Amino acid sequence: MDIAPAPRSWRATLRFLGPGLIIAAAIVGSGELIATTKTGAEAGFWLLWLIVVGCVIKVFVQVEFGRYAIHSGKKTMTALDEVPSPRFRGKGNLIVWFWFIMFCGSLGQLGGIVGGVGQALSMSLPLTQAGRDYNAYADAAVKLKALEAAAAHRRSSVGEAERRAMENDLQRLRNEAAAARRAWELKQGAGSAEPPPLPPDDKYWAVIIAVITSVLLYHGRYHAIQLFATAMVCAFTAVTLVNLGLLQWDPLWRVTPAEFFQGLQFRLPPAKGSSTPVATALQTFGIIGVGATELIAYPYWCLEKGYGRFVGPNDGSPGWYERARGWLRVMRWDAWCSMAIYTTATVAFYLLGAAVLGRAQLNPEKQHLIRTLAVMYEPVFGNAAALLFLFGAFAVLYSTFFVANAGNARMLSDALGVLGLAATEEPAHRRRVRLLCGLFPLVCAAIYVAFPQPAFLVLLSGLLQALMLPLLACSGLYFRFRRTPMELRPTRCWDTLLVVSAIGMMLAGGWALWATLVGQ
Repeated sequence: MDIAPAPRSWRATLRFLGPGLIIAAAIVGSGELIATTKTGAEAGFWLLWLIVVGCVIKVFVQVEFGRYAIHSGKKTMTALDEVPSPRFRGKGNLIVWFWFIMFCGSLGQLGGIVGGVGQALSMSLPLTQAGRDYNAYADAAVKLKALEAAAAHRRSSVGEAERRAMENDLQRLRNEAAAARRAWELKQGAGSAEPPPLPPDDKYWAVIIAVITSVLLYHGRYHAIQLFATAMVCAFTAVTLVNLGLLQWDPLWRVTPAEFFQGLQFRLPPAKGSSTPVATALQTFGIIGVGATELIAYPYWCLEKGYGRFVGPNDGSPGWYERARGWLRVMRWDAWCSMAIYTTATVAFYLLGAAVLGRAQLNPEKQHLIRTLAVMYEPVFGNAAALLFLFGAFAVLYSTFFVANAGNARMLSDALGVLGLAATEEPAHRRRVRLLCGLFPLVCAAIYVAFPQPAFLVLLSGLLQALMLPLLACSGLYFRFRRTPMELRPTRCWDTLLVVSAIGMMLAGGWALWATLVGQ
C-alpha cells in the first residue's frame, strides 16, 4: 500500500497533477477544434458567452466526482449505480443504462475524430494518385470561396488599385480551381454530368491510425498516456494562441472589442438560412469543457494517478482525514489548472471560427472538414498555414482519439461488472481494459468508413452528452450531500456554486432536448 501524505508546496503539488491534463487532451480535439469552430462559423460572435459558461460550469460537479472516488476508492460506474434511480431487473440503474446509450454515441464521435485524423493525413500525405489530384482541386476551391467572401467584405472600403488587385487574385484562383477540377475529372475518367467519387485516402489513413493506436493502447500505461496527451495538446494550443494574437494585426480578420463584448451579452443569434446555430451550440455544450464523458472518466484517471491509493483505506483515524483533505486539495488544483488550459483553447478556437470561417461563410463539414478548418490559419501563416494546421489538427485530434479510447475502455469494463456481465475483481478489470483498448480504435475506424461525416458524428455525440448532463448533475449533488463525510465537506460558498453548476447543467440538458424535439 502506497499510503503517503499530500504535498504542501505548490512546486511539489505540480508534480502530482495529471488526470486533468489527460482530460484536457480528450477535450481539445472534438469539442474545441471541430464543434466549437463550427459553432463560431454558424453563429459568429453571438455565443461566446455560452462557450465560456460551458467550460466553467461543469468543473464543480467534476470535483465532486473526484472527491467521492478518492475517499471511497470506487470507480465511477460503480458509484453511479449507487445513485437512487429506477433499476432494470436489479442490474444497473437508469443512469448506468443511459450512459451506455451515450457511450455508443461516443464511439461514433471517435469515428468522426479518427476520420478527421485521416483527412489531415490524406491532405499532407495522400496515398493514391486520385487523392493527389483531388487535393489540388479542393485546396483551390476552398481558398477561392474564402477570398471571394473577404473581397465582398472589403470592396466598399478600399481604393480602385487595391480592388483591381483583388479581382486579379480572384480570377487567378478561379482559373486554377477550374483547371484542377478538369484535371481531376479527366484522370478519373468522369463524364461531364457528374464529378468522380471522392478518393478513399482519408479512409485508408483512418484504418492505419486505428491499427497503430490499438497496438499502443493495448501495451500502454497511465504515465505514457499522460505524457503523450500533454505534449500534443500544449503544442497546438500554443500555435493557436499565437495565430489568434497575430490575427489582430489584420484589419480584415481581427476580432474587434465590440465583437468580443457582443459575444458576452447572453443573447441568441438569428438563424442563417438552413443553419441552426443555437442547436449546434447546444450540441457543442455537451462536449466542450468537461463533457459528460470526461466527467465520468475523470475519477478513473484520479485513481490511476494514485490519489485514492495515497489516501489509503478509511480507518476513521485523524491521520486518514488529514491525508484525504490533502489529496483532495491536489485534485482540485488539477481540475482547475486543466480548466484554465482548455477554456483558453476553447475561446481561441471559437474566436477563430467566428472571425475567419464566419466571415468567409465557410462551414466545416463532411470530407472538407479539415481543409475548411485550415483556412483559419491562412491569414497569418499564408502558404505555410496548411502544413502547420495539419500538424496541429493531427496533434489534437489524435490525442483525443488516443485518450478517449483509453477512457472508454475503463468505463465499459467497469460498467460490465456493475451490470453483472463480467467479474468485478481488479485483475479481471485490468484484463478487460487491455482487450477493449485494442478493440475500440478498430470499431471507431469502421464507423467512419461506413459513415464518413465527422462533424455530424461529433455533434450527435455532443447531443447525447448534453442530455446526460442532468443525470450527472444530480449524481454530483448526491455524492456531495449524501455520501461525503462531515470531515471532508467543503465550504458553504462551494456548495452554493455546486448547486448553481448543477442547475445550469440541468437547464442545458433540458434546453438541448427541447431544441431537438422542436427542430431548432
